[in-house]
Amino acid sequence: MESPTQYAQGDRRFGRINWLGLQTLARREILRFLNVWTQTLAAPLVTGGLFLVIFSIAIGPQRGEVMGVPFTTFIAPGILMMTVIQNAFANTSSSLVISKVQGNIVDTLMPPLSAGELVLGYLAGGIARGAIVALCLALALWLALGIVPAHPLAALAFVLLGAAFLSALGLLAGIYANKFDQMAAITNFIVTPLAFLSGTFYSVESLPPGLYHVTHLNPVFYLIDGARWGMIGVSDSHPALGFAVAFSATLAVCLLAWAMFRRGYRLKA
Repeated sequence: MESPTQYAQGDRRFGRINWLGLQTLARREILRFLNVWTQTLAAPLVTGGLFLVIFSIAIGPQRGEVMGVPFTTFIAPGILMMTVIQNAFANTSSSLVISKVQGNIVDTLMPPLSAGELVLGYLAGGIARGAIVALCLALALWLALGIVPAHPLAALAFVLLGAAFLSALGLLAGIYANKFDQMAAITNFIVTPLAFLSGTFYSVESLPPGLYHVTHLNPVFYLIDGARWGMIGVSDSHPALGFAVAFSATLAVCLLAWAMFRRGYRLKA
């Protein structure tokens, strides 16, 4: 009987994981966005820069300082995280929806990949895209505003966690949507409000009590708040609490995506 850790040449497995298949899927997802880098990497950087410039010119002089730091410095980490999560979501959701619309989703489902391997392969692409966008934006913030991460490891952890969370949400959206207009509705009415109404451009301490408590139920708030603490050292909530909430939400969404892939929900005819 074959040992569970024995390498099987026939299906390229080592143990219980199809490493070759997982690597191939992850590589495909990464190359997919790198091949159109002007759309997937350059465009988000320009958009993030425009947000920063417009808010700085229109509101910055009137706001002065927020939580003891200049307004432009305060919103910079929020814009960085907002850009990361939007691109991570777009990477996985668009990949699935395009495959379903074009009718070649079977090419992904037929190879000997388990549901967990499919989830990890897609997540790798979304996390890689989010991490590259974050690195480029962080470099731009350093050059333009002189922002050096106050807690680099914490900033990196929240960026990767945010990319993983929205990549997993993108999988759920991509599995559910069968048409581009359904995907656009999810992006416009769910993802965009989550990103904009999570303390990206303001401190939640300024919100009325009702909205204040609702905001603290949103995992994206903790991602943006954690990234702000990692970048400039200020936050509305304790970073440890934020990491715990965001990690739990990410794990729950990943498990749901795994269950959907395992059942073939809205993927198999």
